[in-house]
Amino acid sequence: MPSRSPEEIRASIEQNRRELGTSLVLLRDEVGQLTDWRAQLRRNEKNLQVAAAAAGFVLAGGIGGTFSVLFGRRRKGR
Repeated sequence: MPSRSPEEIRASIEQNRRELGTSLVLLRDEVGQLTDWRAQLRRNEKNLQVAAAAAGFVLAGGIGGTFSVLFGRRRKGR
């Protein structure tokens, strides 16, 4: 490999600095997007609503409660 002149080395270092600066800006923007939980909530609002409704249904008695209301199952011991 031929040796480089000091000016070529300086130019290479300066180019690497510029590229690193650009990469850091892009990385900062990407991290900002990934950690923006409000934006992620807005993007997934419908899915979250469905999940909340399903969780509420299960916590409120779910399928067993629905069938007992619909078909009049009564507790034993009455």
